[in-house]
Amino acid sequence: MIEHELNRLLQAAKADPELKQQLISTRGSDNAVDDFCAIAQKCGFNITAGELFTSGMTESDAKLRSVNGGGVNAIDGWDDAYEQFLTTLEWTT
Repeated sequence: MIEHELNRLLQAAKADPELKQQLISTRGSDNAVDDFCAIAQKCGFNITAGELFTSGMTESDAKLRSVNGGGVNAIDGWDDAYEQFLTTLEWTT
């Protein structure tokens, strides 16, 4: 599951300053998410661009299904897992 892999990667990056910097530096890349995933996969984490993009959408879809059509509104947007991960990583030591 993508959340589990992202948590594992976060813990690894917090313990390894070089990995942390590599991941953060992907923000400046032309293919940021692909580069992020390549680094993660090279380190043994099963994280793909498709999973990152769909993780927020999956949560929104689950919310809508959970009410069986009752008056809940769809989430206007969903969290960007890539940006959320990097923000968390930057703010942790």
